[in-house]
Amino acid sequence: MRLFSRISNYWLCQLGGWGLIVFSMIFYKVGFRENLSFLDLARISVFFFGGIISTHLMRGYLKKKGWMQLSIEKMIPRLLLAIIVTSIFYSLIIILFFQVLAVKESAKDFSTRLTGMVLNTGLLITPWMLIYYFYHYIESSRRQQLNNLKLQSLVKELELKTIKSHINPHFIFNALNSIRALIDENPGRARDAITELSNILRSSMQAEKLETVPFERELNIVKDYLALEYIRFEDRLKVEYQIDEDTLDSPVPPMMLQTLVENAIKHGIGKEVKGGLIRIISDYNGRFHELIVQNPGILSDEIKGEGFGLSSTRNRLQLLFGTNSEFQITQESKNMVQVKVMIPVSIN
Repeated sequence: MRLFSRISNYWLCQLGGWGLIVFSMIFYKVGFRENLSFLDLARISVFFFGGIISTHLMRGYLKKKGWMQLSIEKMIPRLLLAIIVTSIFYSLIIILFFQVLAVKESAKDFSTRLTGMVLNTGLLITPWMLIYYFYHYIESSRRQQLNNLKLQSLVKELELKTIKSHINPHFIFNALNSIRALIDENPGRARDAITELSNILRSSMQAEKLETVPFERELNIVKDYLALEYIRFEDRLKVEYQIDEDTLDSPVPPMMLQTLVENAIKHGIGKEVKGGLIRIISDYNGRFHELIVQNPGILSDEIKGEGFGLSSTRNRLQLLFGTNSEFQITQESKNMVQVKVMIPVSIN
């Protein structure tokens, strides 16, 4: 259907363009109050059909040789050659027509007549050729841009899927280590830990197909995760939530908050003998959804993002929101590290 439409548009332009030339020739005759003789009509007809035949043959040759796919630098000399050859062919059609009708146009020799006719027909062929070429050049550029956008979208999708495929195994490995530590010393709590883990895995598997999830859903996963970690750390782990209820419906990347909290456990609670406080803050800050995770500890190069957890978070934010998002990790006080994520809020 698309091919038929393109062919129809081509012939519509052909008939319309050469028809306009015929109309101007007739208008010129009528404007000077001259009667249109049979010879005049025949001459106008040969200009019309000769133009269509010569340009259509040129088009077929250009498509066959693939010249329309060439760069402008390579196309310019070929374009000039095509205009000259087509003008000569067009001129020969007109001269042959005059010979058949035994019309004596002038006393000039054949080469002089041909040269003059080529110059005249070249004034018609040149704009036709330029319009045809640049139309296809613009169309080709537009298709190339669409293909590049599709390719970028595909690469972005593959990168996100690759990051997601790393996040879940990374989390499972740490969770299983926590459970393993409980099996011998407290089987009952180990069973509880397995139940918590199954809840987290069920939620994460459902989120695997989504680019973003409601913050409330992500927060529930984090609460299950912290309940699991509390079995291991007990009183060393304290948790504080400062959640604006209006943010619960805000979209966030799945497993992102869990990754930040996991990082806070690993580099904060896990390295502090007395443990400490994990604080999770969610609020609106202007046109951003501000997520903050605070944990005890001293900021080091390892915590700054050399590990996979925080680097994957940076990458996901960049892929999903581009430069509109922000990611910061700072030493807020003597013994408190803060990770802040700013996600742009869509305003309908």
